[in-house]
Amino acid sequence: MTANAQNLGQSVAKGQKTKLWQVIVIGSGFAGLGAAIKLREAGIKDFIVLEKANELGGVWRENTYPGCACDVPSSLYSYSFAPNPHWSRVFAEQAEIKAYLQKVAQDYGVIPHIHMQQEMLDAAWDNQENLWRVKTQDQEYQARFVIMACGPMHEPVYPKIKGLTEFKGTIFHSARWRHDYDLTGKRVAVIGTGASAIQFVPKIQPKVAELVLFQRTPQWILPKLDQALPPIAQKLFKHLPLTQLAMRGAIYSVFETLNGGMHHPNVMKQFQRLALFNLHKTVKDPVLRKKLTPNFIIGCKRVLQSNEWYPAMIQPNVTHVFEGVKEIKAHSIVGDDGVERPVDAIILGTGFEISAPPIAQRVRGVTGKSMAEVWQGSPEGYMGTMVAGCPNGFLMFGPNLAVSSSAFLIIEAQLTYIVDALKQAEQYGLVKIEVDPVRQQQFNQTVQAALQNTVWNKGGCQSYFIDVNGRNSTLWPWSTIEMRKQLSKFNLNEYLVKTEVTA
Repeated sequence: MTANAQNLGQSVAKGQKTKLWQVIVIGSGFAGLGAAIKLREAGIKDFIVLEKANELGGVWRENTYPGCACDVPSSLYSYSFAPNPHWSRVFAEQAEIKAYLQKVAQDYGVIPHIHMQQEMLDAAWDNQENLWRVKTQDQEYQARFVIMACGPMHEPVYPKIKGLTEFKGTIFHSARWRHDYDLTGKRVAVIGTGASAIQFVPKIQPKVAELVLFQRTPQWILPKLDQALPPIAQKLFKHLPLTQLAMRGAIYSVFETLNGGMHHPNVMKQFQRLALFNLHKTVKDPVLRKKLTPNFIIGCKRVLQSNEWYPAMIQPNVTHVFEGVKEIKAHSIVGDDGVERPVDAIILGTGFEISAPPIAQRVRGVTGKSMAEVWQGSPEGYMGTMVAGCPNGFLMFGPNLAVSSSAFLIIEAQLTYIVDALKQAEQYGLVKIEVDPVRQQQFNQTVQAALQNTVWNKGGCQSYFIDVNGRNSTLWPWSTIEMRKQLSKFNLNEYLVKTEVTA
């Protein structure tokens, strides 16, 4: 983002506190930015976007660790209405994705709507006035409708390990990477080997003196079909946009096939052979290979891709600990195997709050209770977008809406639904739209029944898809085609509504 754009966003933040906005959007990652664009496109201009940081970016602003990149090809990991012919790789890296987001914000003229450094600390529904009161650190905003677009991957999870705060060396989470700390020649421990560690570990392994990996559960890892896109491909995408559209369609079909396979564990076992080949191709030591072989069906946890992970695993400066961490001391780390290993730095690759979105603790509905208090550890919504007891509130990436594909499929499907709701509210003079609790309960019973025999539920692993109560409150059990169909139109008959009282 240019300095001028930042200043423009900052200056808007000094607006009137008492103004009643039609819509407030929380967050300016891809979901929030998409909401802003679609609101303007629908002729809704009385809205603002509240952003906690001083620039746009969401998850791609927060995560800057070495090797940070998308695991969905760029042609599909982008807005369908804003294709980028200039992607440098099949799988774009963090800086390029963030730059794309900021350019789209500029191109679509939404920067003036964004209030920078305005973190939403509390959002409460006012039953008397039928509006939302949104508090930041220095202002209170009011709005008829709120779109909560905070995303699921920006609040790091810190493990509860004895002595974590007693460590005298350097310790940080992968999402809060210490670029000022030189890892060269250091003894480094990495706790957790999920999607982030798969990317940053191969980048730091050549630099460090010793790398100790604590990996209780090995992951299935597919080869990543990544490569640089030559200038001729970029020219082709620019001058013949249909070629990039065709590529997007082909990639979508592959991911949709994978998503469909998740409903058939036996099918995924066949797909698992590719991951086994990827492992056997590099790791020749039978003992290490056996320990790196997962004991669950592929797809039960997030499917990972890397061409560099296994080559890094066999290097002489890498020590594998297939156990958890028992304790952290001032200058060492003790595994559940009882061995104490001296380290200079600890990197936490322990992921994010997925099944328990942090925003739920800050949103209070008609009863005054927070969304998290109502959910009691098991998020529930209707169509993954509205939640009973939270009128006029829309939740991006809501309960049971995640898919094994591009997040943009979810974003665009939800925004079609939300914008249609807002247009109908204006058309019919509605001051309140609320989920029917009975209908929400019926919907969730159907969702949970459809999830029962999927690899996510029956694959034999513990994953972040499953909440603290053992319920899959994260994933959409059907195809993205079905998702787009169900979210293509907002059906007022499925909601409880209140019309504006006129004299």
